[in-house]
Amino acid sequence: MTDTLPARSITGDDFRYAFRAHPAGVAVITADAGDGPVAMTVSSVASVSMDPPTIMFSASALSSSTPTLQRADTVVVHLLSADDIELAKLGARSGAERFGPDVDWGRLATGEPYYPGAHWLRGQITQRVDVSGATLIIVEALDAKPKSDGEESDPVPLVYHSRRWHRLSDKSEYVDGPPCPFLHVYGRDD
Repeated sequence: MTDTLPARSITGDDFRYAFRAHPAGVAVITADAGDGPVAMTVSSVASVSMDPPTIMFSASALSSSTPTLQRADTVVVHLLSADDIELAKLGARSGAERFGPDVDWGRLATGEPYYPGAHWLRGQITQRVDVSGATLIIVEALDAKPKSDGEESDPVPLVYHSRRWHRLSDKSEYVDGPPCPFLHVYGRDD
């Protein structure tokens, strides 16, 4: 067995191109480490464990919200539906006033900033892992938006794919046959 790693032949552009074929759910992360609320849109949220309920996401070093996420003890992870497209765009837009008077936001009883219209999980940050200019943040979920605060119907998912926002439609459902890759394009945000 050799101790050397094989030479890398993939470029950053190759890596980005490969991920354009991989759709991802959209979330907005909010936190306040004591110097004001921050929010960022991410497409890297993943479930890690059911017991205890644990999720993870990646925060880019390029985001102005990341320093606060590196100091915060807790975060609120908003899992967005297609109805939340404006919130997704708000969290993705550099320099946007994410907590201004025209934005529907508040604070949970525990102090974290949140957007009450979206489905959310409040969690304790249990681990941070630095990975090549990004921080992988592991969060144990403590609370969730009560079912009584949400709609009874199934929300239409919001997906980010190939640098565009999409909402899944009935045509994208897999039913007794090959999947139909029809996605309704919501619009570009780049």
